[in-house]
Amino acid sequence: MGMTIAEKIIAAAAGVESVRPGDIHTVNLDKMMSNDGTTHLTVDMYNNQLKHPHIADPKKLVFIVDHNVPSDNPKTAASQKKMRDFAKENGIDFWEGKGVCHQIMMENYVRSGELIFGADSHTCSYGAVGAFGTGVGCTDFLYGMVTGTSWVLVPETVKFNLVGKLPEGVYARDLILEIIGTVGANGCNYQVMEFTGEGARTLSISDRIALCNMAVEAGAKTGIFEPDEKAIAYLEEHGRKPKAIYHSDPDAVYVREYTFDLSKIRPVVAKPDFVDNLCPAEEVRGIKIDEAFLGSCNNGRIEDLRVGASIIKGHKVADSVRFLVVPASLEIYKQALKEGLIDIFMDAGAIVMNPNCSVCWGSCQGVIGENEVLISTGTRNFKGRAGHPSSKVYLGSAATVTASAIAGKIALAEDIH
Repeated sequence: MGMTIAEKIIAAAAGVESVRPGDIHTVNLDKMMSNDGTTHLTVDMYNNQLKHPHIADPKKLVFIVDHNVPSDNPKTAASQKKMRDFAKENGIDFWEGKGVCHQIMMENYVRSGELIFGADSHTCSYGAVGAFGTGVGCTDFLYGMVTGTSWVLVPETVKFNLVGKLPEGVYARDLILEIIGTVGANGCNYQVMEFTGEGARTLSISDRIALCNMAVEAGAKTGIFEPDEKAIAYLEEHGRKPKAIYHSDPDAVYVREYTFDLSKIRPVVAKPDFVDNLCPAEEVRGIKIDEAFLGSCNNGRIEDLRVGASIIKGHKVADSVRFLVVPASLEIYKQALKEGLIDIFMDAGAIVMNPNCSVCWGSCQGVIGENEVLISTGTRNFKGRAGHPSSKVYLGSAATVTASAIAGKIALAEDIH
């Protein structure tokens, strides 16, 4: 019986010939990432609860300050200092003010075939180049940090066969929201979402990141693509080579299979307060908004900024709207500057921010107030996610978010003339 990509990565990490869903294996970890959301808790446990504190391999660790950048209060400043000092003392790669953790990892660390744990649920993004990335809590992170290993319950895999090509003006963001709307927010609990087929090969690496990043919003353990020439080219452009190239065997076993025709995908919006509360974008057209957000680890890459800039050029942000534009990394910010995109956004009245998580997680820039409405390219829209419990968050593509910022209400790109 054959194996899927995910099963092959786990088998290699466990040092065994094959694995099956339901097996439990001890695995060697290739890399581990932690951000300022929980690293201070990991550091406290390391310093206060271990009899013989020891880091197995500091070179496998990456610490990234991205959630509150720069720090917004003394408590945050103290936790970030703890993280900063610990990284320096132990020779751990440390990033601050350079971007959202997953974008930093994609640009600088992730390789095809690796098994990576991250102390953040959207670590599943790394499947875009054929790596197995998954989120863990700070206790599991600590164990991996100290031993270099962890355990994995081998998940089942769900195949998503993608056919056709996305139409003009429709984006990977619309596709993943459509997929989650179809399978449900718990539709792939502790399963791997494997994206394959001719349609998958038409997607850029940025598109693939958008799909894998939100796999966890369907409950998945991770999302993953077969690494092809696009993935290898991406790694080479960033100075890396794959660790290993894995493809699912023809006789690999999938627990379920879905087929999505990309040519039939249309702009969609996830309504409050659930990611799977999906509707065609035109159904919510006209709902007044107070804020729009273009950014996050899901939709803050240069491709997304280009889409937004192409729509807003020659227009102005509505007087009643705060439009936050937040590149996902410093490299993206610099590229946007070079292409003149930042000027376009600023001339239109947008608020261009430093690379960070921003309002996506509701504890930093642009937090929304009582009864306010946000349309966002962020990852989640549950109650209180972006601020006050009475506020509402709609999720849409870069195009829909930008058009809405101009109109002062939810709008499609085609509405902007």
